[in-house]
Amino acid sequence: MEEHSGLITMKGNPLTLLGEIPATGNRAPEFEVLDNDLSPVNLGTYLGKIVIISSVPSLDTPVCDMETRRFNVEAGSLDPDIVILTVSMDLPFAQKRWCGAAGVDRVVTLSDHRDGTFGTGYGVLIKELRLLARCIFVLDREGTIRYYQLVREISQEPDYEEVLAAVNSNK
Repeated sequence: MEEHSGLITMKGNPLTLLGEIPATGNRAPEFEVLDNDLSPVNLGTYLGKIVIISSVPSLDTPVCDMETRRFNVEAGSLDPDIVILTVSMDLPFAQKRWCGAAGVDRVVTLSDHRDGTFGTGYGVLIKELRLLARCIFVLDREGTIRYYQLVREISQEPDYEEVLAAVNSNK
């Protein structure tokens, strides 16, 4: 498996990513994750919609909390054919609890804890932590990656305006 060092840091310390981030213009890799009720979900579930995938280390951290809440607010003003997925290594039970406590009801939270197929397929699995890097992918209706933003310092939020501009340019 490919390893990439130095693409991201945590508090300035370099981390290693496993897998390869797929290039813009390529078909998004298939993956299987679990929803909050332990049902398997794959990318094909969302074909025909524009998909924003927000990869985060853990919903139980301040920056991931802020990011997911922000995307939940943004989802309220997006077309109904745009879906926002937040993928983390958190257990589905923890994601469900967090969503209930945070009032997040427009973002779909998905868990990659079982085998990391999302993390390795999208090149965002952090070797040292077995968590996902902070990265945003925008997919068109056919499942092609039209945009990605790897956040270099995982303690920082993504550039939301840039993500939303990418979504609007792919409608």
